[in-house]
Amino acid sequence: MILYEYPFNERIRTYLRLEHLFRRLGELVAGESALSHHYALMTVFEVMDVAARADLKADVLRDLDKHKNLLASYRGNPAIQQSVLDDVIGQLERNFGTLNTVPGKAGQALTENEWLMSVRSRASIPAGTCEFDLPAYYAWQHRSAAVRRADLHRWAATLAPLAESVHLLLKLLRDTDTPTRVVAAGGQFQQTLPQGRSFQLLRLRIDPALGLIPEISGNRLMVSVRLMRQDADDRLHASTEDATFELTLCA
Repeated sequence: MILYEYPFNERIRTYLRLEHLFRRLGELVAGESALSHHYALMTVFEVMDVAARADLKADVLRDLDKHKNLLASYRGNPAIQQSVLDDVIGQLERNFGTLNTVPGKAGQALTENEWLMSVRSRASIPAGTCEFDLPAYYAWQHRSAAVRRADLHRWAATLAPLAESVHLLLKLLRDTDTPTRVVAAGGQFQQTLPQGRSFQLLRLRIDPALGLIPEISGNRLMVSVRLMRQDADDRLHASTEDATFELTLCA
């Protein structure tokens, strides 16, 4: 099944983008080639660009604290396993404390590294990191994979508190509801959202064998899914077939 996710607000959209970048960074750092490590460093710069938003850190801290207070209200509930509850609350408290001690925005410490910033300034230019532009960076790429990886781990460590916090918040959000199987009649699906609940994320799983691509839109009142098919002309065309998929609305 292919999983598609659609955020209902800008905050969750930013969290998903960060998660995507952190996942990519982990895979690239684990590589052996200089090319993998080049793109790992470019991904670090992308994370810094996303994390540069002034209120991002405050949003993450606020969400961690809100989840902690909500879960703490379930203490003593006989329907909830207290050891699991305490473990999750402990994770929230640790992430809050670690992120709160990071000075400034996520990755701000990296901006004080002149060598990294010289690479970053050239990275936005097509082929701007060639050896004749950045000989020191070219020399770094010829170091052993172990040395390059150690440097990348050191630089990425400044972003780890943000990565762990975003991962935990998205995990808690995704666990708030269970999937239901729905039918898109004639390739179209619409659902009115119940009043009184603030949904933040839509998750859609569809069988890749169907060859269908969902175009999702939504707001606080309704969600809509239109199933498309990519034909030989490389363009998307609306499907008119009935199709089933799994839908989860996370509040």
